[in-house]
Amino acid sequence: MNYLTVDKVSKSVGEKELFHQITFGLEKGQKSALIARNGTGKSTLLNIIAGYDTPDEGQVIIRNDITVSYLPQMDSFNEDDSVMECLFNEETPIVTAVKEYETCVTLLEQGLHDRVPQARMDNAILEMDRLNAWDYEAKIKEILSKFGINNIFKNINELSGGQRKKTALAKTLIADTDLLILDEPTNHLDVEMIEWLEGYLSTANITLLMVTHDRAFLDNVCSDIFELSNGNLYHYKGKYDYYVEKKTERLANESAEYERLRNLYRRELEWVHTSPQARTTKARARINNFEKLQEQVNRKVEAAPEAFKVQSERIGHKILEISHLDFAYPDQTIIRDFSYIFKKGEKCGVVGKNGTGKSTFLKMIMGEVRPDGGKITPGLTIQFGYFCQNDFTYPGNKIVLELVKEHAEYIRMDNGNFISAAQFLNHFGFPFKQQYTYYEDLSGGERRKLHLLITLLKNPNFLILDEPTNDFDIDTLNLLEDFLTNFEGCMIIVSHDRWLMNKLVDHIFVFEGNGEIKDYYGNYTEYRQAKDKQLRIQKRAEKLLREQEAPVKPIRVANTNKLTYKEKREMETLEQEIAGLEQEKADIEAKMSAGQGSADDFAAWGKRYAEISPMIEEKTMRWLELSEKEG
Repeated sequence: MNYLTVDKVSKSVGEKELFHQITFGLEKGQKSALIARNGTGKSTLLNIIAGYDTPDEGQVIIRNDITVSYLPQMDSFNEDDSVMECLFNEETPIVTAVKEYETCVTLLEQGLHDRVPQARMDNAILEMDRLNAWDYEAKIKEILSKFGINNIFKNINELSGGQRKKTALAKTLIADTDLLILDEPTNHLDVEMIEWLEGYLSTANITLLMVTHDRAFLDNVCSDIFELSNGNLYHYKGKYDYYVEKKTERLANESAEYERLRNLYRRELEWVHTSPQARTTKARARINNFEKLQEQVNRKVEAAPEAFKVQSERIGHKILEISHLDFAYPDQTIIRDFSYIFKKGEKCGVVGKNGTGKSTFLKMIMGEVRPDGGKITPGLTIQFGYFCQNDFTYPGNKIVLELVKEHAEYIRMDNGNFISAAQFLNHFGFPFKQQYTYYEDLSGGERRKLHLLITLLKNPNFLILDEPTNDFDIDTLNLLEDFLTNFEGCMIIVSHDRWLMNKLVDHIFVFEGNGEIKDYYGNYTEYRQAKDKQLRIQKRAEKLLREQEAPVKPIRVANTNKLTYKEKREMETLEQEIAGLEQEKADIEAKMSAGQGSADDFAAWGKRYAEISPMIEEKTMRWLELSEKEG
């Protein structure tokens, strides 16, 4: 069943054409990612689909009987509204009932009993019962809890940028929707929240189109990828690795075709210059074909980036020593008695919930924050390169190239050769024409990227990077990943990008809260698997402890805890059914990863996949219940 059709849609901004007559569709249950370089029209395309913008030509058709929810990059909240009013601005009966019930509960929790007489609470509960709204309310509770939205009466204009983004995302997820459109949903979320959102979207029975630069998130949620490149749209029916493989093949084919056209163009250009301009039909046709060929040759052809490795300054034996470090705010302990000695070439990741002190830790290393106790001692040869999240400003009346040349006009490569600052900028996505743009005219993402490039080209031998991937497109992320992989110095990186962390780091500092920092040797996925295993062991231990502490029941002649014949048969059947469903789930994952099949196949597989997970969970819980009874 087709939910969305984009038919020959084109859009230009000024003289720049973003996309030209692109066509694609989404089937029911399909979960797709849209990726492209920054500034090529991803958000514009989503705005057109959601009805926030209009195309220059073409049309968008959305099935009449479905509901659509959209998370844009910038919210459109009324600044005078409360969080409650922003979250529940629809006037459907079920939303009105949940809004009233949540208001009553929150007021009672705040001790404002005079505002919630018993009759009001009773009426709210009766209305929830009448509309069967409890499942919807439980969904809302889960979402608000995960996003840390506790005070629903707070004014929206009192929230930080990150809190507003979370509120907008919560509002989008709360809506009972068929088609969900998300623009960079993981921005401002820590890793734990990203993983929750990942699980929620991957199992939800919805149709999804989202823009994201988070490659791990994309891989775990979506079954296919749309890429917007040079005004064209390309469809890849597979996961991210499949996309990378097929894109590489496409670029190679396009490059070969481009060389063929150039050779043909040179021959035709020679004919145009040397042949008399005969007025025959045949000659005019050849000239017309030459003009079309000229357009094709002048069209930009995307090329795969080459390896890029900068020579770092020599690093001595003593790198960085942290000794018995302590730091606390008046209401929160950040670091308690932490010590560590860095070794040559070490790459360390830093993870933890928002607000646990990761950025503060980096600022202490850089001397911007004084510790309460202990000391940090860098080696004499250490040259830090520090990329922070927000604290960077450059003169707005200077052009990009001028700002870069103030730090380095030439950059020494690992092979001993030099490249110019302009070549360095071009490699990382600042084309030569844009290098003459004034700093004040750059977007927020472009300013962040420029700040990172200035940090890198100073030739540091110890990089300290605080969320370097925010607002970067996937192409830039891949370039940054290659650069950091080849970087021979030391590195500390705070990032919620699990894909990047898995590729780069040797070990991880885990900020667990209350001043506790644990050092885990391995990448993020290995850490997460170990943590999940530890949680399972802990739950089993707690269960055994509860059973041991439970009062001893008197011994009966007839043991009623034994399974009946019917229950034994049920348990055996459940084992077979669970094994069959697990195999079916694995088969569907294999089909989706292979990238074979039609859009209808992917829709059917996605729908069945969404059905299987809760079935496995339900049958497993029943099997555990019978297993415990069996003893």
